Amino acid sequence: MILWPLAALYDSITRFRNHLYNTGYQKTLDFTPFIISVGNLSVGGTGKSPMIEYLSDLLLKENYSVAILSRGYGRKTKGVRLATDEDTAETLGDEPYQFYRKYHSRSVPVVVAEERVLGVPEIIHHHPETQVILLDDAYQHRAIARNLNLLLTSFDRPFYRDWILPAGRLRESRSGAKRADVVIVTKCPENLSESQREQITHNVKMYTQEGTPVFFSSIHYGEPKPVFSTTELSEKVIAFSGIARPKLFQDYVRQHFLTQECITFADHHRYTEKDSKQLSKGAQQETGNISFITTEKDMVKLIDDPAEWQALPIFYLPIETRFLPDDTEFSLWIAQQLSESTSV
Repeated sequence: MILWPLAALYDSITRFRNHLYNTGYQKTLDFTPFIISVGNLSVGGTGKSPMIEYLSDLLLKENYSVAILSRGYGRKTKGVRLATDEDTAETLGDEPYQFYRKYHSRSVPVVVAEERVLGVPEIIHHHPETQVILLDDAYQHRAIARNLNLLLTSFDRPFYRDWILPAGRLRESRSGAKRADVVIVTKCPENLSESQREQITHNVKMYTQEGTPVFFSSIHYGEPKPVFSTTELSEKVIAFSGIARPKLFQDYVRQHFLTQECITFADHHRYTEKDSKQLSKGAQQETGNISFITTEKDMVKLIDDPAEWQALPIFYLPIETRFLPDDTEFSLWIAQQLSESTSV
């Protein structure tokens, strides 16, 4: 309750900003490529990166020329930057670097820019063949017109049960959901029942435009992969991560591995030699061999500084989005939106 006055002030600021865009006082720029924005109302932890990768795979499978544009949060560089082989997580940010490592061999350009409206011309200039641009974490970035606005909200903390910062985790009020062309409830349990889906859909539609579809997705972890070497995974593991909401990752590790400890770092944490020594010391205190398991997002921050980390048997869990009960309905919906556009 103490935070409500600050939340009310923050809410008035965001509402006024949205009003400026809604009335046309603040301009929104249109671009030729088909633009899909992936974002949320809350602060982090809704699975935007796996969704960007899901969309990239889906569009590439249908032979679209795709590009990814991100802010590059946490990077040490400034301005517009087109990713190259010279870049690292420090120059791009951890998520964009993850995208680049995964898709540069498939000719998907990745661009970072604080002002993303400056990033689109960079993509068009260097890659005029681009048909679809995926905007990462851009729900509140309204300077760019988008063909599709994908709003993500997590199963464990949906936006309709959350509150404005700092009383809650919402970047803007729940009414912002009216700008969504589709709402995707992420990180759902795979056994989500039909009645649960109906109840969540009802709650979501209290805030969206009439006819806005609601889909459900889950996070799927793959088999652990070594970061530096091909050593086998030990029976006992220590998990560590620096992501916004690590509970899902930690719960999965505890359920599938003999887990001695789960160590949590801050979101977008930059790993140092001190961290590697801390992990090594923790392993030495355990009996028997110990391996370390981390997330795919954390992995990309380790690989470019192997001198400090290569002595540790570190594995990461690949991650992907899967729709419930299967991908068919959502894939068809995306295909229909693209087919109705004259720009692709």
